[in-house]
Amino acid sequence: MSAPFDPANFVMKRMPTGVQGLDGILSGGLPSGQMYLLEGDPGTGKTTLAMQFIMEGVRQGEKCVYITLSEPRSELELSMRSHGWDPAEVPIAEFVPEEASLAPAQQYTVFHPSEVELANTIEKLIGAIEDVQPDRLVIDSLSELRLLASDNMRYRRQLLALKQYFAGRSTTVLLLDDLTADGRDLQLHSIAHGVIRLEKVTRSYGATRRQIEVIKLRGSAYREGFHDYVIVRGGVRIFPRLVASEHPGDFDGSRVLSGLPALDAMFGGGIARGSATLFTGPPGTGKSTLAMQYAYAAASSGSRAIVYAFDEVMRTAKSRAISLGMDVEREIARGTLAMSQVDPAELSPGEFSYQIRSDVEERDTRVVVIDSLNGFMNSMPGERDLVMHLHELLAFLNQKGVMTLLVLAQQGLVGTTMHAQVDISYLADTVVLLRYFEAQGSIRQAISVLKQRTGQHERTLRELTFTPEGIHVGDPLTSFQGVLTGVPQLLTPGTVTGAGANDS
Repeated sequence: MSAPFDPANFVMKRMPTGVQGLDGILSGGLPSGQMYLLEGDPGTGKTTLAMQFIMEGVRQGEKCVYITLSEPRSELELSMRSHGWDPAEVPIAEFVPEEASLAPAQQYTVFHPSEVELANTIEKLIGAIEDVQPDRLVIDSLSELRLLASDNMRYRRQLLALKQYFAGRSTTVLLLDDLTADGRDLQLHSIAHGVIRLEKVTRSYGATRRQIEVIKLRGSAYREGFHDYVIVRGGVRIFPRLVASEHPGDFDGSRVLSGLPALDAMFGGGIARGSATLFTGPPGTGKSTLAMQYAYAAASSGSRAIVYAFDEVMRTAKSRAISLGMDVEREIARGTLAMSQVDPAELSPGEFSYQIRSDVEERDTRVVVIDSLNGFMNSMPGERDLVMHLHELLAFLNQKGVMTLLVLAQQGLVGTTMHAQVDISYLADTVVLLRYFEAQGSIRQAISVLKQRTGQHERTLRELTFTPEGIHVGDPLTSFQGVLTGVPQLLTPGTVTGAGANDS
């Protein structure tokens, strides 16, 4: 008598896919012994992903077969070589015209799909499968089988029969569909145990963005939503959507110093670890320079810092830092400081988040500078997506004890009409405002801390100057009123402002 089923001890056997990031989305891989549908328009990387799935099976010592109905073997091998793979690693069963079957290298039964009925095609396909008894099987693609069917009902009936054939067997089947016939087939979705969809998102400028979505995975948990991916030499690389709650951390509550005592005093003794600070203001007020000062100070003390620059080339950023007395080349050579130039037209937000996460977890980076959010926003399809991506990214960095510095340029230079393209100030723990103001016939800069969640901070405005000797933060501007508007007024002795002013 068999033992009663105990759901608490049940462990579903999963197959690793061999695709970076995909197993994480699938909670460990594809449940074995099931039939899955991989669909997407031409050019989304279905064949590449399927090859990686087969090669992973070969590395695991499993019996595998890749049955191609749409592309000749020579084209598949050419694609493999372009990724740096050895074609011998993928056992390919090619269904080709009969005259091509005389080649001695042909290892499987071959036939011309257009000359036979769908039932005969399925029969011979099963014959090839019976010869190998594979653990992993790829059929590329269903569009060829669909063309052989006289109607959609017969086509689905044959696929259902194919599913019943694999029922109870140990073969994990991956069916590819290029959606060239009638688009998304919801009835086909119901037949498959799982459905994975690849999509291309066309943009008006820059590289096409690709996203993957697991539409269903019967009897198994998976990470829902869209995940960015790229096709590079070596195959498909997927960047799972970041979920901050899955990455808890523990860190000390110390503060990061800038090396400028007056600036640190404005934050009550430095900026707290595990917090996000937003530097905002019009262009040229020193936002990037202040963020670099913190990164350089952290690197000089032995903590690793990285600066992601969207708007500025590295040569310019380094030259400006050196002109202010920061020996960034020394810290880069030591490995405590890294500077990465980001092209928003080429990089997806998912890949960018993955880069930051890898840098934090693998290299123990303690300070991250994103310069600027304007450039990051240009890589996003919409402001709402930007805020959601930033929310998860900042929560992840905060939980890891990383001090994050964000730069956001406002539109406009002076006056009260300045504004940002998107308001993300509520996501930041600390907000630093920089402004131009006019005094005694010259243009000056002022800095103030508007909010700080992690402790007390100064509520004064200080003048900010940049010289070859470095950055200088002056005394509070107590002689002016209206500095934040850009049109200050010089207060005469005895002038009273604020709550104590005479209202008469």
